[in-house]
Amino acid sequence: MEKERASITWVSGLVVVGALVLGLLIGKGVEKTGYASESYEELKVFAEVLTQVKKHYVEDVKTNDLVHGAVRGMLKTLDPHSAYMTPEMYKEMRVETKGEFEGLGIQIGIKEHHVTVIAPIEGTPAHAAGIETGDVILKVDETPTKDLTLMEAVQRMRGPKGTSVTLTVRREGATETLSFTIIRDTIKIHSVRSRLLDDHIGYVRISQFQESTPQDLGKELVKLHEDGTQGLILDLRNNPGGLLSAAVGVSEQFLQPDTLVVSVKGRDGRKDEYRSSPPMDPPEYPMIVLVNQGSASASEIVAAAMQDWGKAVILGKTTFGKGSVQTILPLSDGSGLRLTTAKYYTPRGESIHSVGVKPDIVVEPKPIKLDEEPKESPSPETEAGASSEPDADAEKPKDLEAELMKKDVQLQKAIELLKTWKVFKGLHPLESGVTG
Repeated sequence: MEKERASITWVSGLVVVGALVLGLLIGKGVEKTGYASESYEELKVFAEVLTQVKKHYVEDVKTNDLVHGAVRGMLKTLDPHSAYMTPEMYKEMRVETKGEFEGLGIQIGIKEHHVTVIAPIEGTPAHAAGIETGDVILKVDETPTKDLTLMEAVQRMRGPKGTSVTLTVRREGATETLSFTIIRDTIKIHSVRSRLLDDHIGYVRISQFQESTPQDLGKELVKLHEDGTQGLILDLRNNPGGLLSAAVGVSEQFLQPDTLVVSVKGRDGRKDEYRSSPPMDPPEYPMIVLVNQGSASASEIVAAAMQDWGKAVILGKTTFGKGSVQTILPLSDGSGLRLTTAKYYTPRGESIHSVGVKPDIVVEPKPIKLDEEPKESPSPETEAGASSEPDADAEKPKDLEAELMKKDVQLQKAIELLKTWKVFKGLHPLESGVTG
């Protein structure tokens, strides 16, 4: 695809506090246009205000602070996903695409004008503290979030490892607000992991779309293929998005060559198409994609591509509905602009913005509660009274992830469907005319 102004495309307005900014185009520079001359008269007013403030304000103020404040105010008049990034924020954003940063490990976005938790990242301080999907963040320490932009909220939540921050949240169903004091830490995100389930069903979990995600997925698919996988579950729940190139790279591993994955259209009406160029032949086994309200942007691109081309059954809950594209434009002082520049469209030409991807099969999640003291199943030898020696396997820690998966109703429904598909595939009708 021809790109005139950008080198990397991201497609989510969500933010990982700490903070990984998801969903953007990272530009090589600001284009020179005729807009500067057209705006000169309007800029005269700005210059006059700046001069008057510098000359008459009761206290001495730095010009740099005034200009940056004006830029933030300008972008605040746009959509919630457009923002100004300080040099520090811009530098962190470039580093964080690698999947490591310092912070809380919360994926947040603006929903119905509120700073809302899309999902806590598994294994992070936010996850351990009990932050949940859908929590509305009311205050960061003592600062209300109602007048903050997304980037301003992120800036207040981020900080060095070992420092603390207190979040006050409103949770659906709770009668009072909840308060969480969380210690920041280094967050390392491994975006792809997999395991082989019973009946040769492969399970792949993608937590977000990083630079290395397509390559990491390819390696996991090869391993599952070597293990004899006959069906696949791709879990995109609570995945807030990431790089558009990664979403295309993931999708194309299940599509035929030159298949439309997603198209992007900006204000000028030009449509840019992203098509598949798979690194290997796509698998032929059946596939189910798990989604929920925490699946956003790049996740929705993958889910929609699989759904539109009939490559997978989508199971779970309707996704977040984030269908806009942001462009990161670097500025001369090392700062950057995060600007919404386009919307993306599914292979059917539909926009999922504020609508989401609707699953083929709706399955409501249920809270997962682990037994406080899970009982170990006796070994066959002990049960039969044949041996009084301690069983080696009984001494091993319980596989917590396996236990969680067994109580995950959406995952278990997907497994059930894939098992049913195998049964139907194994049916062999009698040939016409054959008698017993």
